Amino acid sequence: MKRILVAPLNWGLGHVTRCIPLIQELERLGAAVYLASDGVALHLLKAEFPHLPVFELPSYRIRYESTNMVWNIGRQLPRILWAMRSERRAVERLVQTHGIQGILSDNRYGCFSSRVSSVLLSHQLKLRVPGSLLNWPANRVLRLALAQFDAVWVPDAEEAPGLTGELSHGDAVHPNTTFLGILTRMQAADEEPEFDVAVVLSGPEPQRSILEQRLLDQAISLPQKFIFVQGQTQQKKHYYAADNVEVVSYLTSKDLNEVLTASKVMVCRSGYSSIMDLAGLGKKAILIPTPGQTEQEYLADYLGEQQYFVVQRQDAIDLHAGIRQLSRSSGLRAGMYPTDTFKPVLQSWLERL
Repeated sequence: MKRILVAPLNWGLGHVTRCIPLIQELERLGAAVYLASDGVALHLLKAEFPHLPVFELPSYRIRYESTNMVWNIGRQLPRILWAMRSERRAVERLVQTHGIQGILSDNRYGCFSSRVSSVLLSHQLKLRVPGSLLNWPANRVLRLALAQFDAVWVPDAEEAPGLTGELSHGDAVHPNTTFLGILTRMQAADEEPEFDVAVVLSGPEPQRSILEQRLLDQAISLPQKFIFVQGQTQQKKHYYAADNVEVVSYLTSKDLNEVLTASKVMVCRSGYSSIMDLAGLGKKAILIPTPGQTEQEYLADYLGEQQYFVVQRQDAIDLHAGIRQLSRSSGLRAGMYPTDTFKPVLQSWLERL
């Protein structure tokens, strides 16, 4: 039985949710799976896989106080580097103590070991950094970080431009890069609509809370029936903010799938995992990128230009207008991007360990 460590980044819930189908398939293939993360991602792993061993890793504690990405990351860089060094030591202890034979790290750049096969899961092989002077050095550092891993797996279609466009496609940045196809825990289903709008929140604070409050303030004055999924996994909460607005702190995959299939449209961040979920569900959505998160801004604009989704900025949200504009968008048709092409890649990797 192969022993595999899966370690998603705690940056909202997107990194952990897209690891869920990988974990499920690893179990189906007979692997012994060990999980590691921190914060809300760790809580969700425990809720989704209560039968699996889960370990806490050092936290990056990333916050988005400003709309300037360079400032946000730059001032937190010493803490991030410390966390990466600390998680490297923690991973080496796990490899030695539990006989780990393979590591699958979702954007945790300190989660690798030279003693075992280490794979990085990432859709961002090229950074989009404001200002041309910073772009080259930032991407040079990224390439050096990628080089620590034996392989890079990209959750997107191999044929350009896919869902990620310039973020993943173009010149190879690692000699062993494999495109997995999209990873989503969501599946489309014919459900009688129970909600008009599902609002799914995630991402770093304080921007997550700012977005929630702005959307709540507008939703309570609209005629549609809303459900808000806060993305807060620390404790289970369920209440009504108004007669037409139901709020739940978080939902496990099965329950969230049921809620989203029973909702006519969605409102969410333009994080890539959310976009993959939208592709799996075939839902129309309003995308609101996290201010200062250039990757989300690029994805929102890239997909909005193709009229797949309606795009609004956080400081100019008009929920009523956005819902009306959805009739002019197409969404991503369910089945447009296959959701199971990662399985033979995973099986082949296990067989080589």
